[in-house]
Amino acid sequence: MLFSRRKAETVPHNEPDAGHTIERRTIEVIPDAERHGTPRSQFTLWFGANMQITAIVDGALAVVFGADALWAIIGLLIGNVLGGIVMALHSAQGPRLGLPQMISSRAQFGVLGAVIPLLLVVVMYLGFAATGTVLAGQAVNKILHIDNATVGIVVFGALTAIVAVTGYRLIHVVGRIATVIGILGFTYLTIRLFVEYDVSAVVGAKSFDAVTFVLAVSLGAGWQLTFGPYVADYSRYLPRSTSERATFWATFAGSVVGSQWAMSLGALVAAVAGKKFLGNQVGFIGDLAGPATLALLIYLVIVVGKLTINCLNAYGGFMSMLTSVTAFTGRSRIGTAARTAYIVGFTAVSVLIALAASADFLDNFKNFVLVLLTVFTPWSAINLIDYYLISRERFDIPALYDPNARYGRWNYIALACYVVGILAQIPFLAQKLYTGPVTDLLGGADISWIVGIVVTAAIYYPLARRTANPPARMIYPADLTESPAGAGIRLR
Repeated sequence: MLFSRRKAETVPHNEPDAGHTIERRTIEVIPDAERHGTPRSQFTLWFGANMQITAIVDGALAVVFGADALWAIIGLLIGNVLGGIVMALHSAQGPRLGLPQMISSRAQFGVLGAVIPLLLVVVMYLGFAATGTVLAGQAVNKILHIDNATVGIVVFGALTAIVAVTGYRLIHVVGRIATVIGILGFTYLTIRLFVEYDVSAVVGAKSFDAVTFVLAVSLGAGWQLTFGPYVADYSRYLPRSTSERATFWATFAGSVVGSQWAMSLGALVAAVAGKKFLGNQVGFIGDLAGPATLALLIYLVIVVGKLTINCLNAYGGFMSMLTSVTAFTGRSRIGTAARTAYIVGFTAVSVLIALAASADFLDNFKNFVLVLLTVFTPWSAINLIDYYLISRERFDIPALYDPNARYGRWNYIALACYVVGILAQIPFLAQKLYTGPVTDLLGGADISWIVGIVVTAAIYYPLARRTANPPARMIYPADLTESPAGAGIRLR
């Protein structure tokens, strides 16, 4: 059941990887001796990851496309809350399973079948990493007083690779730093916006419009849903006895509060500045900061905020690639050198895209990436329904690495529901690359993500209830609770 009141198990909560600078774990289960931390770490990570300039742009889009600033902020809040619930439900799986998010999807799609959504996930995170690198590169150039775009992009790409390679611990440190300077920086920017512009004159200036309101809701929900395929990667190190409710609420609050603050600022900026902001996002924010010294600090806020989310993209992209490859090789872990190669390779490709892309290409590529959001809603629906309602938080974890075991190679029922969930969204899409016929009837409102969740859930749940074969209780690897010296309790 959702957030079951299970009895906490007594396990050692030692600090992980003592003496190791670079994270050793990849897609295997995190042993209890290496679990640590509290749900509070999820709040700071996701708050810091969302207090960034792309979230400001996302909120600004709702106003640029015609919404009143007030209704845009309300719509964005509704979307962030709805999408945040889905995102945080994924996060709550982390302590219980101790697995990267996409490994757990093998329980629904089969060991090989899970590769299908994974390939699209990798492409999407690559796109977000590339577009984020362009924006952060501009801020780096402002800090260094350099006009060459290549320098900023390469410097930021290198920073991303270093943090992502080092892994879980450093990513959380960067998240905490981003939280502190994000609060300070965004508070200052919010005050400056009200001082420099008559914000009250543009709030409530337009009447309610259903189409642009739904757009704002979709922008907020879509933003949160993109975190689903990797959110548990950052809660899997929490002790297995960690409350699921606490993990859920810490993740939900951090992501929703951080993104809503940034998006609300974006909506107000767009209302007072119009398209001038979208043509020069980084420069406009720097100008809003005022004096050169303060502008420099705001550029630093932009870089740290983008570094946090770009590291999540690189780390999540690496996990997704590794999960795909190991489905065919049968391995459950790789060495440090191979791990480093995956992350550096992913980051290098994103940097090359950022360097080679013209402004038009980048805009088109970003829209293509947004179209790929259609693959997330059916995946989330299937993953959450299976985990909470079908399997009821009981997985055979060793079987997730064995195509000949309980979950098999392909789960054709889940894959068919997944495809139907994607196809059902097409008539409702409102993207630059394609606008569906039903969308025109709705006046341009994009409700595809709602359709994706509802249709997929409606067909998957009754079928899975009849065909799924979950274990009677959670099955962990035999050595999960062994201490580094080899002593410890073996779980059921």
